[in-house]
Amino acid sequence: MKLREIAELVGGSVVGDETVEIRGVTNIEEAGNGDITFAVPPHLEKAAASQAAAVIIPSDIHEFAKSAVRVDNPRMAFAKLLEHFTPPVAVERGVHPTAVIGNRVTLGQNVAIMAHTVLADDVVIGDNTVIYPHSYIGAGVVIGSNTLIYSNVSVREGCQIGSRVILQNGAVIGSDGFGFVTVQGRHHKVPQVGNVIIEDDVEVGANTAIDRATTSSTVVKRGTKIDNLVHLGHNVVIGENCFVVALTGISGSTKVGNQVTFAGQVGSTGHITIGDNCVFAARAGIIGDVAPNSFYAGFPARPHKEWLRSEAYINKLPNLVKKVKELEKRVAELSPKE
Repeated sequence: MKLREIAELVGGSVVGDETVEIRGVTNIEEAGNGDITFAVPPHLEKAAASQAAAVIIPSDIHEFAKSAVRVDNPRMAFAKLLEHFTPPVAVERGVHPTAVIGNRVTLGQNVAIMAHTVLADDVVIGDNTVIYPHSYIGAGVVIGSNTLIYSNVSVREGCQIGSRVILQNGAVIGSDGFGFVTVQGRHHKVPQVGNVIIEDDVEVGANTAIDRATTSSTVVKRGTKIDNLVHLGHNVVIGENCFVVALTGISGSTKVGNQVTFAGQVGSTGHITIGDNCVFAARAGIIGDVAPNSFYAGFPARPHKEWLRSEAYINKLPNLVKKVKELEKRVAELSPKE
């Protein structure tokens, strides 16, 4: 594509030679003389010195050392170009002969049910949904339209998956919640008879497990993105447009508001409420309710600035201990001898 065509595609304007030919889209480090990349501060100088033929830059940059496309959001423009230059692998539509289809299954138009997939009784699949090989869809599951379910995914009985959802490889939706009653040292299983509801536009990462509710539903609301190796316990509710990053664990019956970010390896106790727009730094341990608009870090999780002060004091402890020992020695030397 010519650079002017790229600008039209992403809704930007060209700086420099609009006839530059672009053959690929990649990052700054790997960009060659036929590629376009993107840059935002503080990476603009690095991009200008790269081998890239052109760069997508913020709209408030008016001069640049290379031909460029100015846009309001370079990251979004870059994502659109990646999709344009690298379209998804074509999938043959229809039901593969090796797939196992239960009774009273309803399939929408233009679906793909690939090899060795199992659809149990009373499953409903919406239009344009693709289920990759070796996945299991349990009895009574309802899946919306334009959803992608990759290989080795399990969606257990009674769960509901919305439209435009992506379930990455190995995700388990609706496994039993961890519920037991201990009597005289023996653990007795509590039946987990609820389900999981995943609303529209959610993505669930590889090998993530979302437990079914004991009763009622575990819920992941619209637009939330979940990374790999995350665990959501039974009856958890995750609000809209949240980020849940790898190795995070949210204990049962925790209620999370909208637009909350859990960085890597965050953990929470159960039966708490987390307000909207909260951010938790990596490895934070949440042990109680958190008010909206909070930024927490550390274990136990506390306001980020407070945690930073504590960490600064901890780093000074070796010197403090040394000074205390010196003072103790001086006091002992000044004390009268018995």
